Amino acid sequence: MTMQTPADPRTRFETAGTDLGDALDTFGRAYDGSGFVGSRTERPFSYRFRVVGDQTMSFRSTLFDARAAGEAGTDDEYVVMWTSQGGGTITAGGEEVSYAPGTPVVFPTEGSFRFELQDVRESLVHFDRGYLEGIAAELGQTGPGPLVFDHAQTPRAEDLRAWNAQVRRAAQTVLGSAPVSPIAMAETARDTALAMLRTFPHRQLAPTAPVPEGASSRVREAIEFLHAFAHTPITTTDVAEHVGLSVRGLQQAFQRQVGTAPNAMLRGVRMDRVREELQRGTPGETTVAEVAVRWGFAHLGRFSAAYAKRFGEYPRETLGH
Repeated sequence: MTMQTPADPRTRFETAGTDLGDALDTFGRAYDGSGFVGSRTERPFSYRFRVVGDQTMSFRSTLFDARAAGEAGTDDEYVVMWTSQGGGTITAGGEEVSYAPGTPVVFPTEGSFRFELQDVRESLVHFDRGYLEGIAAELGQTGPGPLVFDHAQTPRAEDLRAWNAQVRRAAQTVLGSAPVSPIAMAETARDTALAMLRTFPHRQLAPTAPVPEGASSRVREAIEFLHAFAHTPITTTDVAEHVGLSVRGLQQAFQRQVGTAPNAMLRGVRMDRVREELQRGTPGETTVAEVAVRWGFAHLGRFSAAYAKRFGEYPRETLGH
C-alpha cells in the first residue's frame, strides 16, 4: 500500500514591470482600489508584486519606485504591513497614521481608507477575515465577530519582537522552495494569526446580531449596522440613510417588528459592550467610569441604574468578579 503525499496548498502569483499605469491597475485590483494616481520620483520606475499562500493566509511583497495615492479597502481580509524602505500615510476615520521602516501597521478594518506612499519596499501578511475571527473567538471563548484593530496605536516593543520572530519562522515555510503539507501550512497560519492577535491592539465586536424572526430585510440590515458601528457616534439618521428609509419609516418598522426604537436598541448594544469590557477588566487597572464614558454613558448615576436593571447587578460588581 502506498500513501499519497497531500498536494502543496500554496498558490503563487508574481508580476513586475516598468509601466506606471500597469502598476496602478495591478495594485488597484489587488486592494479594491479607486482613484489610484501615481507620479515618478527621481528613481527609475519599476514595480513588483508577489503573493504566496493559501486561502487562510498569504505573504505578499511590493516594490514600487514612485509616488502613489488613492483609496483602498480589504473587506474580506485583515492585513499587517511594514516597509524596509520608504513609507507613507494611511487615513481612516479622520485619523492619519504615518508608517516607515520599523513601524508595522494594520490596515483599517472598517470600510475604505486613503493612502499615500513613495518609493516603498513593503511586506504584508493577509488573513482571511472569517479565519482570523474564528481564531479570535477561540481565544475569547465567544462566537466569531468582527475585529476592529486600532491602527493608530503602537504595539508594545516585546510584542513586536514576538511578532517579528513568528513572521521569520512563518516565511521559511510559506516562502520556502521545499514542498509544504496542508498540515504544516495550517499550523503556520494558526501560529501567525495568534501572534497578530497578541501583538496588535484590537477589540472584538459582538457576534452576528440577533434578529427577530420575521423582520424585514431592511430592519435586519439596520440591526446589523447598529451592532457593527455601535462604537462610533452614529445616530438614527445614519441608520435610516444606510438602509434607505426615512427616520420615521425606520422608527415605525422597529416598533412593529422589534418592539423598541432604534436608539433604544443602540443604547442596549453599547451597554452590552460595556459589560463585555468590565468582565475582561481588572480592578485597579480598569474603572467603570472610563469604560462607560468611552461607550457614550456620561451620566454615571443613570448609567449604573440602567445597567443594574438590564443585568441584575451594578457595573462595579461585574468588574469585581
